[in-house]
Amino acid sequence: MSSQSPTLVSVSTVFPHLKSTIGDLKLSVSDLPMLSCHYIQKGCLFTRPPMPITQLITSLKRGLSQTLTHFPALAGRLKTDGNGYIYIACNDAGVDFIHSNATHISLRDILSPTHVPECVKGFFALNLTVSYEGHFKPILAVQVTELADGVFIGCTVNHAVTDGTSFWNFFNTFAEVCRGARRISRPPDFSRNSVLISPAVLRLPEGGPKVTFSVDAPLRERIFSFTRESILKLKAKTNNGKWNRNDYGTGMDTVELMGKQSNDTLKVADGKVTAILENWLRNAVSRSQGTETALPPNQTVEISSFQSLCALLWQAVTRARKFPSSKTTTFRMAVNCRHRLEPKLDPCFFGNAIQSIPTYASAGDVLSHDLRWCAEQLNENVKAHGNATVRRFVEDWERDPRCFPLGNFDGAMITMGSSPRFPMYDNDFGWGRPMAVRSGRANKFDGKISAFPGREGGGSVDLEVLLAPETMAGLESDQEFMQYVSGC
Repeated sequence: MSSQSPTLVSVSTVFPHLKSTIGDLKLSVSDLPMLSCHYIQKGCLFTRPPMPITQLITSLKRGLSQTLTHFPALAGRLKTDGNGYIYIACNDAGVDFIHSNATHISLRDILSPTHVPECVKGFFALNLTVSYEGHFKPILAVQVTELADGVFIGCTVNHAVTDGTSFWNFFNTFAEVCRGARRISRPPDFSRNSVLISPAVLRLPEGGPKVTFSVDAPLRERIFSFTRESILKLKAKTNNGKWNRNDYGTGMDTVELMGKQSNDTLKVADGKVTAILENWLRNAVSRSQGTETALPPNQTVEISSFQSLCALLWQAVTRARKFPSSKTTTFRMAVNCRHRLEPKLDPCFFGNAIQSIPTYASAGDVLSHDLRWCAEQLNENVKAHGNATVRRFVEDWERDPRCFPLGNFDGAMITMGSSPRFPMYDNDFGWGRPMAVRSGRANKFDGKISAFPGREGGGSVDLEVLLAPETMAGLESDQEFMQYVSGC
């Protein structure tokens, strides 16, 4: 496959269909630390649309303009007032729209199961742009790249303006509008009245902050896919081969079993319900009759599917890095605070509402204990991150306002970003769901992992893994890890 970059066809500015009616939006204590991070770069790969490319470009521009009316912050710019407070000025300055051509690249090239081709990095605009630069660059850029047998729609968005939840709400709304929706299903909430809005001022160096990791370090990138069946097998192992009764409960417990995703549809083959759902139904009947099986005495903590997967990765990467047993390792996870705060934020709260939770353990402990022990360390930290902890994080930041130090500073860190709960495949611009989700160059360093839902749904997960070349080689030869990977 040719590694030739896409050819630029055109660049234009798209403005909101209607003028903004909201004022300046103050950046929060979750937004401000992201000023030193790259813009978010995520996009979707689609089959060839049933229309000429010129017609597609016109249609997408029109849909983007209409979508920006609902997301005016994305068409604005950052500004700093005389007191040092930073805002999004919703001034209708517009967004970049790029049309590029890469008809030498096919869907098959991009869907490689063993590596992410370098050409994908060319599917995104504003490469390696730091979020502070939103003061004088667009907050959003959309690039549409024509392929031999498909099209890639990539969005680059300022990370001080959106987190993953807000990003995918915009992306899916963009698709919804392009399909002809008269009313959007998830309007963003631009309220700025929570504890996240602080009187503290972030003092920045002249010219703005820089990223805190090397963008030139040698890395290998690969996507590891895990089927629903593989994840359930892993979860059963982590939970000592038994299912907690919460697996068969109601609400989010049941959804977690089935994948926690709005796009994770339960597959039913030949009219027969899967054995797991049958077990759940039997358990529901037992509960109604008061005859459910009691929890085993040693089975008091439920480990989720995703925590089980994170624990597997933590152990495997630690083995591959070949640390002495005394070396402290860190597994860092981003958590959504919208539902953790009291009072809760709107699920469609626009902006960053995330905090980063580090879990520490020596390499010796990570490797000498079983999978459940590692997962329990992660589980305890996530479970403890409630309203009081979120507010304590805010107070800590207010005492020492600072940008987020993203990177792998001691060589022993893993940073999990994105989420398999994000509805990345819930977008159809009018000719079908995406074939795959891919990302650009942004915020990539040794140990950076991004979790995506698998396209087939049902709780399947794709992990985009960035590691030093020798560490990746070790991970790929680790049978304890690879036995769960699809196709291996």
